[in-house]
Amino acid sequence: MVDRIAEPWGTRTPYARGTEWPVRIDTRLNDGVTPDDVDHWVPTASILHSNGDALDIAVKDGRMVGVRGRADSRVNHGRLGPKDLFGWQANASPDRLTRPLIRRDGILVETDWETAMGAMVDRSKELLQEQGPSAFGIYTSGQLFLEEYYTLATLGRAGIGTNHIDGNTRLCTATAAEALKETFGCDGQPGTYSDVDHCEVLFLVGHNVAETQVTLWERMLDRIQGPDRPKIIVVDPRPTIPAQHANVHLAVKSGTNLPLMNALLHELIAHDRVDNAFLDEHTVGYDELVSRVADCTPEWAAEICGVSAEQIREAARILGSTDRILSTCLQGVYQSHQATATAVQVNNLNLLRGALGKPGGGILQMNGQPTAQNTRECGANGDLPAFRNWANDAHVQELAELWNVEASSIPHYGPPTHAMQIFRYAEQGSIRFLWITATNPAVSLPELHRIRSILAKEGLFVVVQDLFLTETAELADIVLPAATWGEKEGTFTNTDRTVHHSDKAVDPPGQARSDLDIFLDYARRMDFRDKDGGPLVPWHDPESAFEAWQACTEGRPCDYTGLSYEKLRAGGETQWPCNATWPDGRERLYTDGDFHAALEDCESYGKDLLTGTAVEPDEYRAMNPNGRAMIKAAAHVPPAEPPSDNFPLRLNTGRTVYHFHTRTKTGRAPQLAAAAPDVWVEFSAPDADRHGIGEGDVVDVVAPRGSVRARARVTGIREGIVFVPFHYGYWDAGDQHDVRNRAANELTITEWDPASKQPIFKTAACRIQKVADADGHTAPAPTTTASRPRAAMAATTGGRDVEVTEEFGA
Repeated sequence: MVDRIAEPWGTRTPYARGTEWPVRIDTRLNDGVTPDDVDHWVPTASILHSNGDALDIAVKDGRMVGVRGRADSRVNHGRLGPKDLFGWQANASPDRLTRPLIRRDGILVETDWETAMGAMVDRSKELLQEQGPSAFGIYTSGQLFLEEYYTLATLGRAGIGTNHIDGNTRLCTATAAEALKETFGCDGQPGTYSDVDHCEVLFLVGHNVAETQVTLWERMLDRIQGPDRPKIIVVDPRPTIPAQHANVHLAVKSGTNLPLMNALLHELIAHDRVDNAFLDEHTVGYDELVSRVADCTPEWAAEICGVSAEQIREAARILGSTDRILSTCLQGVYQSHQATATAVQVNNLNLLRGALGKPGGGILQMNGQPTAQNTRECGANGDLPAFRNWANDAHVQELAELWNVEASSIPHYGPPTHAMQIFRYAEQGSIRFLWITATNPAVSLPELHRIRSILAKEGLFVVVQDLFLTETAELADIVLPAATWGEKEGTFTNTDRTVHHSDKAVDPPGQARSDLDIFLDYARRMDFRDKDGGPLVPWHDPESAFEAWQACTEGRPCDYTGLSYEKLRAGGETQWPCNATWPDGRERLYTDGDFHAALEDCESYGKDLLTGTAVEPDEYRAMNPNGRAMIKAAAHVPPAEPPSDNFPLRLNTGRTVYHFHTRTKTGRAPQLAAAAPDVWVEFSAPDADRHGIGEGDVVDVVAPRGSVRARARVTGIREGIVFVPFHYGYWDAGDQHDVRNRAANELTITEWDPASKQPIFKTAACRIQKVADADGHTAPAPTTTASRPRAAMAATTGGRDVEVTEEFGA
């Protein structure tokens, strides 16, 4: 038995390069329950991170009583992380929503489904008549199932007819998608998790994999402790667990990822550590890159980034020594300054080395949300389904024929409206109906006082579809109780394109309904029709929705036509594309330089990395006539909000291994809640000494937009940077007069990357000030206008023990 709170990554099973990662089956059952007591095990995969860990749910007497990892999974080989092992308990939390709510005289009161859906549909029809589709905004999640996203995209695009559709994936993986489009013409991860088994170098750029994808880190860690350890380069201002294992840790200043990447590329080119044959055959744009980085020496970058020139040279020597490089990026790139430009340079580095489409040579532009890949590929992030190009009339016509509607009824007059613009339109009053599903923007979006004021705005009709009365739901006009993972059936796809089928294990509580059922009910009540008078959404359950999605993907890069519920149930997880050419799925993309970058095939014509200006089709054709991978260069520009005398430090927000997003689920699992019960603030010893702050002291972090009060942690983080985890909101904070400001996004700035439109959470200016000693009285923080519902920490079906069974196999 292993304490998986104290030891999140469990027991090591070292292995050598090119061999199979050993099996270790992790099991967690409720107190007093043994495997023999379990009535049946229901196959699924985790939706509390993007790794897609395959697991089985233990069911006894109609209730979830535990989980175990799946030994036959290509993703996790039986292993589970802390959120997998304990997070499922939130499903049985006593404060689950079980009936719809509607606002009457300013107060949310319980109602029935007929009343709630009737009010929602009545308001929808009124606004369509008064203003038209532009009155509607849809803001969804990265936690639904594929079938639900595709249904929402269909009714939103072809039913309502709005261009204002996006997901909270805009906050976590919009840059991943954009960087892949910019380089390869299309979304879809080139690499695969098994590249860990074969790589000689792990290049982790802004990716704290140990806390965000636990089992992927376990795989890396087992290679690290094996007989032929890969070398590791980590780019992160914090001394993370991966950084502690690194051969080179580049602890750059926040907002300086791009100059570092340009210096690494400069060194590869200057010392002829490039695969010229690969570049000549498979890429365009190399000469522009050579010109752009000619003056980006290690000394130049060292001055900007705050790391030594010799460290940069050593990292370049390691990267230039092999083509078996697995490069990964996550929020340290995506939520930072010049996000897309930086992520594209990571792609460039692999292209220069020819490290693509081969075992151990690949790129994983990682996802943060569990089902973010489906949000993007199904079109629930605003893009057209199946990676179709909104600016390509032939692609729009394909979709129109599939849905049996006129092409003119599918909005494609301009780029899809991104999340930050959706909320701006709501603030300005042009969006008057906002439908929010399975996400909590009142905690997760930047500049929270502004977001709360928008959601509470007179004249904005807000519908929230969720499991709990979140900070966002508190501000809604209608709240719809949704079923979640384990309570419904569907499929979803992880970061490396692995498709999972998730069976229903138990019934949802009370009157809660699956998101798919809610979407289908709305479409039926709205009487959305195709051009022949038939129902626009003809499917009726998860499997028929999946079959409709298969038809949508035929011939597209994310081809699902070789998959089926039967195949996924029988053979387990499979990577896309899965079709006649790849009947068992394709492990790696672009093995033969077969990019989806031709003018007629690409998902996007690309953008200027500095301004976000769209590339026109004729310009794209001239730049890339043969559909090759595109090397794009970019110059460094300083962040928008520099430190000042009043705000001399840089804010960096992020994650902890024990929580997911805004703790809506993990905060209701007692082991996870106890492991990280409250927000903290992390800064360096020199910064602590300057402010007279010690470990555990109470401090305020103050930015131009607000403040957060928290306990201090003095760590090895680089000087000048303040780290605050973003998970914490107000739902479990007790009575209002006791609440301290603890949401990190009280501090963050309303700025976004020009290409991906992803908000910037890692470069705001701030200061720290001591409030009390570690054992002293904590003064109340400045009040905010936050809605702070009273909610006690929920009791759950499991005990507070943290021990997990680990069984080892061949």
